[in-house]
Amino acid sequence: MDELTRWAKHSIARGSRSFALASRLFDLETRRRAWLLYAWCRHCDDVIDGQEGGQGRVTADADVTARLAELKQKTRAALEEKKSDISAFGAISMVAYETRMPEAYPLAHLAGYAMDVHERRFRHIEDTLDYCHHVAGVVGEMMAVVMGIAPENRDLLLRAADLGIAFQLTNIARDVFDDAALGRCYLPEDWLADAGIPPGDHVRPEHRGALVGIVRRLLDLADAYYVSAREGARRLPRRSSRAVLSAADIYAAIGDKVRAAGPAAWDHRQGTSIAEKLRFVLGAFLSAHLTTPLPPRPSLWKKGDTPDWTPPAPPSPPPA
Repeated sequence: MDELTRWAKHSIARGSRSFALASRLFDLETRRRAWLLYAWCRHCDDVIDGQEGGQGRVTADADVTARLAELKQKTRAALEEKKSDISAFGAISMVAYETRMPEAYPLAHLAGYAMDVHERRFRHIEDTLDYCHHVAGVVGEMMAVVMGIAPENRDLLLRAADLGIAFQLTNIARDVFDDAALGRCYLPEDWLADAGIPPGDHVRPEHRGALVGIVRRLLDLADAYYVSAREGARRLPRRSSRAVLSAADIYAAIGDKVRAAGPAAWDHRQGTSIAEKLRFVLGAFLSAHLTTPLPPRPSLWKKGDTPDWTPPAPPSPPPA
């Protein structure tokens, strides 16, 4: 194992035990590339949130706008020329070089972080889904390319994006209170209004009962995306199929726990035990591997259904 791969493996072991376990089901080359891709994604997320390994808060040496600009500049440079330095940018450079991944994917992922930096408002569920696509759906597409799916295979890539969207919807449901502590809310404003919850007040104790209903609605939508994604996962190469189905079942189970816990869902962070993870891995091994054509995709939101979001223009300087 080369030094860059060892560094990436450490990143995933520290940042996501669920993904680390599922990735072991890949063949060696796919696993290595998945670790490299994860390391870049984890780094980007940490830079924007001022965290390390997805945990805690660290002191940032520049404001978040400057940090995002630096991420974009270094990522573009890494995509333009093969690099092998021991860093997130060496990792994404290596993945892009080896898989011929279109640079539009990593850049679209960074556009999702811009939505956090510029505090995009999520007025409707379509706004939330557009955010989910950029921060996670496009990661699903990149992972599909890592697994050997051609960028021209739009049907299968769309199902890969569906899985990323399902993951992110589950994250939003689980992390409502954690996100609020960072000043963020990804729940649609019109859903909150329908439940009688004023903007910014969704984590107040008196609104927890209504919040449960909103989150259940969000998780029901996530379940529909999981169903669509599993159809695509069953048509991946066999080992990749098992890994993706394991990850899907592990994450969907987190959503089930949030749903079942009701008002107590956010008293502690919901997750799955090692025993539960192993059960889902076993279930993935027993799942049928299909070579039949993909059935028609359900009528779910997809990228392109919402106009591209652009950051607000910076304020004009005061007159001299």
